[in-house]
Amino acid sequence: MFTGIVEEVGIVQSVKKGAKSAIITVKADKVMEDMHVGDSICLNGVCLTTVDLGRGCYSADVMHETLNRTNLGQLKSGSRVNLERAMAADGRFGGHMVAGHIDGTGRIRSMERDDNAVWVTVDTPASILKYIIDKGSITIDGISLTVARVDSSSFAVSVIPHTMANTILLDKKPGDTVNLENDLVGKYVEKLLAFAGVDQGKQETEVQPKSGITMEFLAKNGF
Repeated sequence: MFTGIVEEVGIVQSVKKGAKSAIITVKADKVMEDMHVGDSICLNGVCLTTVDLGRGCYSADVMHETLNRTNLGQLKSGSRVNLERAMAADGRFGGHMVAGHIDGTGRIRSMERDDNAVWVTVDTPASILKYIIDKGSITIDGISLTVARVDSSSFAVSVIPHTMANTILLDKKPGDTVNLENDLVGKYVEKLLAFAGVDQGKQETEVQPKSGITMEFLAKNGF
């Protein structure tokens, strides 16, 4: 689990591509301080497992499914990437709950300066937009951001100077692809409502035992 607060911008040292997979080696500093083989590192929003450690660098396997769903296949030697270690249990929760499991990608429509901020508008499919709400959370390339505008084909975020300076978001330009992860809460609610519909159907044909708890009972007992 991650928070979407990028700890460091790393540099891709190499990308070794297989038939349908890849091994990415990344130069880093801060995230290497307590890294071990098997640790999870969020790279541009994608949770990857560390498989090898070198001097000032680490390597991770990228499987076929990940290459299909994300923009990691576009990385090359010299690419800058957002990095975050897994959230520590005793640490501050500065962003929102980020799994590192990408729902899909979007394409930057525009980037517009607004005094000290930059508005970034992203086009994305309806399958992702349905979970995006005004003032809700969205993860773009591993960055926890607040949705400022949303319509039928896109959403927009306003990026503050700190985020500009400490992530790769402003390395992007209109037309570039970004990894997107929706807030987990909406997806869980949708799943539970689907099961609720199934349970309701069962209740219409089955006799359900009554619990005996009524509004009168709750009031009488101080609830």
